[in-house]
Amino acid sequence: MTSFYELSANNIRGENVSMSDFAGKVVLVVNTASECGLTPQYQGLQDLYAKYKDQGLVVLGFPCNQFGGQEPGENQQIAEMCQINYGVEFPMFEKVDVNGHDSHEIFKYLTQALPGTLGKNVKWNFTKFLIGRDGKPLKRYAPTKKPESLEADLVRQLKR
Repeated sequence: MTSFYELSANNIRGENVSMSDFAGKVVLVVNTASECGLTPQYQGLQDLYAKYKDQGLVVLGFPCNQFGGQEPGENQQIAEMCQINYGVEFPMFEKVDVNGHDSHEIFKYLTQALPGTLGKNVKWNFTKFLIGRDGKPLKRYAPTKKPESLEADLVRQLKR
């Protein structure tokens, strides 16, 4: 199986980013959407990022339009919405598919390593994947799991 650090994705500005840039950090990968009932989770994600980024936490947001068409905007619109409404400073990436034949390689990797209630599929927007400092996927969280409820797990990993 490929390592998380061997993967890459285009950031929201279209620049290729290697996940190896995040080696040694605790990574939280989240598929996001701007028009979802769970969209306010952006605030909780930003709060965690702001609180723990200096200790090695990074949140990676991957917009996805596969669930109820709740991310219809283009990348620039998504970036502006995240900044204006939630002050998002963590890295955001181009809109991707997280399920199906065209799912992004990062989500193929994570759903294989950490299957959920729907097997290798992502259930909904704001599914979260925790990756340890060594690049190993550790835990998958349901979309309804609020970011602040992950804090104890994050702190435990940051102390390693």
